[in-house]
Amino acid sequence: MDPRRNGYVIILLLVLLGGGDIVKGGNVVLNVEHKFGGVRGHNLRELKAHDVRRHGRMLAASAADFQLGGNGSPTGSALYFTKVAIGTPSKDYHVQVDTGSDLFWVNCAGCNRCPTKSKLGIEMIQYNLQASTSGKSITCEQDVCTAMFDATSSDCKVGKPCEYIVTYGDGSSTGGYFVKDNIYLDQVSGDYKTSPLQGNIAFGCSSKQFGDLGTSTNAVDGIIGFGAANMSVISQLSAAGTVRKMFAHCLDGVQGGGIFAIGQVVEPKVNSAPLLANRAHYTVTLKDIEVGGEVVNIPTSIFEWKSKGAIIDSGTTLVYLPSKAYNAMMNKLMAKQPELKTHSRDGDFDCFMYRGNVDDVFPPVTFQFMGNLSLTAYPHDYLFEVRDNEWCIGWQEATGGKDGDEIFLLGDLLLSNKLVLYDLEKKTIGWTQYDWNF
Repeated sequence: MDPRRNGYVIILLLVLLGGGDIVKGGNVVLNVEHKFGGVRGHNLRELKAHDVRRHGRMLAASAADFQLGGNGSPTGSALYFTKVAIGTPSKDYHVQVDTGSDLFWVNCAGCNRCPTKSKLGIEMIQYNLQASTSGKSITCEQDVCTAMFDATSSDCKVGKPCEYIVTYGDGSSTGGYFVKDNIYLDQVSGDYKTSPLQGNIAFGCSSKQFGDLGTSTNAVDGIIGFGAANMSVISQLSAAGTVRKMFAHCLDGVQGGGIFAIGQVVEPKVNSAPLLANRAHYTVTLKDIEVGGEVVNIPTSIFEWKSKGAIIDSGTTLVYLPSKAYNAMMNKLMAKQPELKTHSRDGDFDCFMYRGNVDDVFPPVTFQFMGNLSLTAYPHDYLFEVRDNEWCIGWQEATGGKDGDEIFLLGDLLLSNKLVLYDLEKKTIGWTQYDWNF
């Protein structure tokens, strides 16, 4: 993909002018595509089904199980994918970009049940360790197997691969072994030119897959996780002094696609809130919800329960709220338009018929977080037209996660059309409104 043909260079000049602050000269930029191309005009059942599958993976009782006794929190496939180059000579791989996972893995040569075709219009390719002169296997006795992946094994023998298997809550799984090779990413320097940035990282080489991972028609070559654990790509590159341990994304909620950038964002400035510690996903403390500037009457216990906070996840399409919070917010929202009659569509969406501009009659919904950080969804964000004059509401009632727990899960409906900055050095997250139609 040529970023100049898609207006990305202009976006980079406005947003990602952090070249002088990166250790080796510039921000790493990933142009991403959305597998649905945006919410509007797409099958609602398909969107909801994607979120349900993802939640099953995110909220599994055991998110990851490394055969050598390791641990981590890889999740399922996200909506956004990008292209990265691996190996010598380098080859391009299309991988899903996921802020909710740590592990970076790709399908490997000879993989059992790895997909070979995709409806996304990309050429599937499998990584071949023997075909890369810079690729090396990682064995169980090596320090990287123990330190990075927290793996120990009583039956480890010299030369035995550092193995893994990840089992998700929906029954799908991927397993294989860890390898180390060069990865090449696009870097934007202070003079606004793009050049390749090379790093040497460890990643998973998938040799077998089960469940949806092996049968998905929207398949890609793997997943690149942007989590904070030591095994993630950003953590490895940061530990090597290649980049700062921070990243940002701008996602286009209408056309789909956007940008992920590793490095410091100088402008615009964003307000931020502290991330809750020891969480498998990026989580912040949620204080209350406002509809049209009025605080929704939600029991404080909903926010304080185990101090769980709200999960920020770019891989989820919609927004999910605990039952009491969802019902209170919906009652407040629909009270603003008492004459509207709603009907159910696809069994999960409240919809209504309306002619006119929804922004003129519906109120904004604002989520208030710790640190005076807020996140506002305007009517055109949380309402989408499925056909002429028929609008559906994007808020969803959480169906329960691990042990039946209900959660606050904030997805693309809130995160799109905003610059979202994850500062893993300060352990904060922040955002500001960003208009793609500048």
